[in-house]
Amino acid sequence: MKMKNKARLICQVSAAAALVLAGNAMAAEAFSSDSKWMTGDWGGERTKLIEQGIDIKMDYVGEVGANLHGGFNDDKTARYADQFGLGAALDLEKLLGWDNTQAKIQLTNRNGENISNDRIGDPRAGTLSSSQEVFGRGHMVRLTQLWIQHQFFDNKLDVKAGYFGEGEDFNTFPCEFQNLAFCGSQVGNWATNIWYNWPVMQAAIRVKYNINDELYAQIGAYNQNTSQLEHGNGFKLSGSGTNGTVLPVELVWSPKVNNLPGEYRVGYYKSTSDANDVREDDNGQDAATTGNPFRVHDSKHGYWFVAQQQLTSHNGDASRGLNIAANATFHDKDTNFIDNYQSLMFVYKGPFDARPKDDVGIGFARIHVNDDVKKNAELTNAANGVSDFDNPLFSPIRETEYNYEINYGFHVTNWLTVRPNLQYVTHPGGVDEVDNALVAGLKIQSVF
Repeated sequence: MKMKNKARLICQVSAAAALVLAGNAMAAEAFSSDSKWMTGDWGGERTKLIEQGIDIKMDYVGEVGANLHGGFNDDKTARYADQFGLGAALDLEKLLGWDNTQAKIQLTNRNGENISNDRIGDPRAGTLSSSQEVFGRGHMVRLTQLWIQHQFFDNKLDVKAGYFGEGEDFNTFPCEFQNLAFCGSQVGNWATNIWYNWPVMQAAIRVKYNINDELYAQIGAYNQNTSQLEHGNGFKLSGSGTNGTVLPVELVWSPKVNNLPGEYRVGYYKSTSDANDVREDDNGQDAATTGNPFRVHDSKHGYWFVAQQQLTSHNGDASRGLNIAANATFHDKDTNFIDNYQSLMFVYKGPFDARPKDDVGIGFARIHVNDDVKKNAELTNAANGVSDFDNPLFSPIRETEYNYEINYGFHVTNWLTVRPNLQYVTHPGGVDEVDNALVAGLKIQSVF
């Protein structure tokens, strides 16, 4: 081969190799700190799938809770709970040519143990909140989301139908803390046995109308079915065991205040299912005294307020700065164990120039037990002839629990956040006889 041809061939090979290397450089590698995903862009294939309308979702949340001091049982230990998620968000306009249509399928698997129920709280009463919010709803695989969504009339009307939980759309709230009292939809935590938060799904429809760019109203209907909670029913799609319907309505306002984002929610829910009174029998007498069944009401209800507002930016960078959030829920005093809850949280994003994606948070929460629940326990103890708290037959008197948390979120990479935290629980379970507790926590959040 002549030298001129050899030189041309070398240039062609070099150019091809440069193109391949450039393409690989654009596709983030596994464990790259700049990648959105731990497993990387799969040689560019993941981005291609997204462009085609398929966004693969894989994530992990793990939480450690250790009782450092106080609580019901001061024998120190640590517990670990976690959740794996696997799903796909589908753009059906790209995939099938269906305009303004999306779909989602999501599986979750939870495992582990909780420090709250027997170490922080009296096992007869537990705690009202939980120091490991990811714990709960059984050690099993669940189908958590299976829905389709479509926008009508130039995106003014948005309809979503399938299987999902209320907290995805109503009373929504982020989860930047480890204590349950500061994480996710709070109505579901306190509306006893009717509103199921993640990872439990319910047959549902949600209709939203965008009034303008800042304001929308929505209404939903969710099948209320306690059998969805049972082990082995994680994939149950039938309506057998239906108790009624949960009907939430909400108004959501998302203004800009000093050019910084905010969101304000006010909502109301009603359950059409029968609900037992927490104290009285059918004659209006104390059921604990008469021994008669509790009075049955034909519904239960409640309402909520949520406020989130960014207060400051950091040297003109709106991705950093101080954020404030507040939650309040109020529930039917005749039928609900918890009658009201309030919380206040502050999160500063990007506190240090050297760590612009980290965050630091502090939260305060109050959870109040219905006074009729307290009175019912007092009457039950009197009827059983027990007054000693240490007697196994004694029903603990529950009033108000307070939860506090301070945390720091290390943004280790774009796909990994590690959040050590300290929690303090006053009157665990609302029981004055239980010592206040100090809990050390560690929350790990990763996107695969």
